[in-house]
Amino acid sequence: MTHPRRRAAAEAIAAKDPRGRIRVVTDPDPSGPPTALRTADPSWSCVGPDATHHVVFQDDVLIADNFFPYAEKVAAAVPGEAVAFYEGWEGRNSGVVRLGALTGAQWAYAIDEHVPSLALMLPAEAARGYRRFAAEHGGGWPYDVVIQRYLKALDIPVRIAVPSTVDHDDVPSIAGNSTHGWRRATFFTDRAPLFAEPDRTCPEFSVVPFYQYGESKCAVRQAEGWECLDTDRYLRRAGLLDRCEAGLAAADLPALPGTVCRQVWLTAFATGAVVAGLTDRDPEPAAARAVFEALGPGGLCEEYTGAELVPMIPLVRDLALTAFAAGRAAHRATADAPRPAPVPGVVVTGGDPAFAAQLARLLTDAGRPAVHAERLDPAAPAVPGAPDAVIHLGSPHDTGYPLADLLADAEKLGARRLVHASSAAVYRGGAAEDRTEDSVTEPPKDAEARLWWDAEQQCRAWGRQSGTPVQIVRFAEPVGPHAPLGGVLADWMLRAWTRRPMPLTEGRRHQIVDYRDMAGALAALLARPAGPEVCNVASAGYDETALAELVTETARRTPWEQAPAPAAHTPLMSTDLITAETGWRPSASVRNGARAQAQWLACDTHDDLVGLWA
Repeated sequence: MTHPRRRAAAEAIAAKDPRGRIRVVTDPDPSGPPTALRTADPSWSCVGPDATHHVVFQDDVLIADNFFPYAEKVAAAVPGEAVAFYEGWEGRNSGVVRLGALTGAQWAYAIDEHVPSLALMLPAEAARGYRRFAAEHGGGWPYDVVIQRYLKALDIPVRIAVPSTVDHDDVPSIAGNSTHGWRRATFFTDRAPLFAEPDRTCPEFSVVPFYQYGESKCAVRQAEGWECLDTDRYLRRAGLLDRCEAGLAAADLPALPGTVCRQVWLTAFATGAVVAGLTDRDPEPAAARAVFEALGPGGLCEEYTGAELVPMIPLVRDLALTAFAAGRAAHRATADAPRPAPVPGVVVTGGDPAFAAQLARLLTDAGRPAVHAERLDPAAPAVPGAPDAVIHLGSPHDTGYPLADLLADAEKLGARRLVHASSAAVYRGGAAEDRTEDSVTEPPKDAEARLWWDAEQQCRAWGRQSGTPVQIVRFAEPVGPHAPLGGVLADWMLRAWTRRPMPLTEGRRHQIVDYRDMAGALAALLARPAGPEVCNVASAGYDETALAELVTETARRTPWEQAPAPAAHTPLMSTDLITAETGWRPSASVRNGARAQAQWLACDTHDDLVGLWA
């Protein structure tokens, strides 16, 4: 697939197949907005009538010697799977390739992320069906997101070659991807393997450390899907953070920014710990050097130019190899040490189940062991004995677990405290100045605000009747994975991903709360006897333009347009009270949380958002 301006380069790639099977397909609307999605349709549709498989190359690839006989053998060996012959060093799946290389695997299954589609092979029937799916569900989403969702819908797994047998030729992107910086493979061989029969074994990793956007993360498989969390949080859960920090403090650090040294160390240390849990064998030295040479450029390619990254590569590699060895040693030293699970005393209910489960884990991280339960069950309680607290994520539109039933069940369990997570929406339609907890003393006139107010009053009345302390926490618009989709930021992110302009209203101000700050505030309240009946919690405030800029930085650049003011808007809240009572202050990186939400919307939602695609 190519653009007419690069047809000559595409024809040179086509000429590499000795049997002449590659067809060059050009953008059907070359003057239109730059997008690979438009050219993908005819590229996947031109399947030969007798083909068993179909490969689509983008026009900026380098192909290993012996690639075509190798691809034929792979197609015969795994006929029902998608095969990615390339994975870039800048994504979550770069961590998958790194783990595969360090454990000696030839393949590894991709985790949830946009499908690496620079050189992708599908079974022929799947290729033929792509056009219809894209027409019905594309909705402007990026091409590699649409094909990910298509393969998910077909339940076709994606295996990634280790090493890659196709690399990215670093030429300017016509599709607008040059803002992502220098892009190459995590691990590339310029000669595809010659084998009589490829190894079909393909590991599926449950913990994948990766380095992206300058941040060290771990993708961890949970019951509700993949959780992408900061690596230091993962290491704390694994009981390895103290050893990691001690190793970093003792290391001879290279001449790199301190933040880079720390994030590289965290990523490579966690990688070593994961690898040590998978195999006792030492990695092949050349493979280890190669995958850690790709670590720095992959994590920093949007912040530094290629020229700036080149001298950093050996410094990052050597630091990463040291951290990798330290992580392996730490895992081996602690593998047999007993680690009793904390006894939960907090139950989180209500809201989206995945968001509630995530919040329970974050509370546990913050020292308040918690579990998630979709319903309180007096006959089979989620925690032993009476819970120290029940945290209920309120939603006036949720009829799955009526608030009256929740309150009755909490009373039967003997809950010692109820924390009702309410919303800043209770202030909707009021004065523009910052609102304090006592700003609303009577039922609001705005219909949405009234629903939240009524739920708060119901909890208060139950507390007086039952003698149970009740606290109301009014949260700003939540931001992060699994966050509710009704807020302005989520709406604008969906518009950005689907190439629709954001409607800005002059004069509005916005307030958001990072999902990790939500847990921190709740943990701070639970660490003290029940205090103020109502507290406001927020991480940061933005004017209209600043919030739009946050979207373009963390999701995708998109235009915006002026729109008329809505009938009511939520004003900003003062958070002085919770700080005075508990000392809590927001500490999470809101930009990090917004990017996590944007990535979740693009890479992890799959069919959940079909109704929102167009």
